[in-house]
Amino acid sequence: MNGILIIDKPQWYTSFDVVAKIRKTLGIKKVGHTGTLDPMTTGVLVVCVGEATKLVDVLTCEDKIYKTTIKLGIKTDTGDMAGNIEGVSYACGDDNLASQVDACRGDHWSPEKQHLSDLSKQKFTSNLEYVDSLHKKLNLSNEQIEKVISSFIGKQKQTPPMYSSIKVDGKKLYEYARRGERVELPKRDIEIFNISNIEYNGKDEISYTVHCSKGTYIRTLNEDIAKKLGTFGTTKVLRRIKTGQFKIDDSVDIDSISNEKIIPIEKLFENKIVLNSKDEKKLVNGMDIKVTNEDGIYNVYLEDKYVGICKVKDNNLKRYILV
Repeated sequence: MNGILIIDKPQWYTSFDVVAKIRKTLGIKKVGHTGTLDPMTTGVLVVCVGEATKLVDVLTCEDKIYKTTIKLGIKTDTGDMAGNIEGVSYACGDDNLASQVDACRGDHWSPEKQHLSDLSKQKFTSNLEYVDSLHKKLNLSNEQIEKVISSFIGKQKQTPPMYSSIKVDGKKLYEYARRGERVELPKRDIEIFNISNIEYNGKDEISYTVHCSKGTYIRTLNEDIAKKLGTFGTTKVLRRIKTGQFKIDDSVDIDSISNEKIIPIEKLFENKIVLNSKDEKKLVNGMDIKVTNEDGIYNVYLEDKYVGICKVKDNNLKRYILV
């Protein structure tokens, strides 16, 4: 079977855990996901099966929508509640505090502060219990919060978190972090298209929905929002509700995986090209075929028979996946 599964990834599963379960359940070796979700994060994880694994790079480029909650007053080394606490402050509008945030970002990595996935749930629970036991409240207004959060809409440079899968000199950043090694963090171009549904619990949590470009780290965004409010902040909740055209409403539970839940490749793209039988040999041999269609990815048919996916660039059609 060739196609995709839209999985609602449960909390404390790694993306690889999901892939491994699908391989075992369906007995298929060619399985790959289209974008890593941290163990703490839940929601849409698009998994390609069979020949559809060739579409991983295409589907990874889609924009995303997340729901998230910031826990204010706390800073962790990972940018979420599953990390090690590096600072606690319930001051607001403190310029000195804002500078402290800059000063400590990336400066406190040690082997003792490893973010191991098997300890994530335990760390999350203990951190949350500790912070809630403080019974602290920040002096923030809804107007102030909305103004600060809305200021992040648009194109910008973002520094990714140290605990991320971005590679520097052939190694992932989290590998450096776990070894206590310092490395220069590369800034990346991102875009926040929209932020909505902003809610403040009147104490120390802000929730909102964000539509963003590929490569945006919500953990970093939440830290930066808190910094602009003059305090610390870390991610308490992160749920991906849409990636590209794939929505959480269309997802399946990881325990409900079956061949019947696989969406065929043909259903993934709306545009189509119909070729004549004389083009079959060129298609099979991987030769370019001249077409008048715009650049893009198309379902391709030989007369009335579906044959797979092709790419069009500069009026040249080239095979991509044949089924």
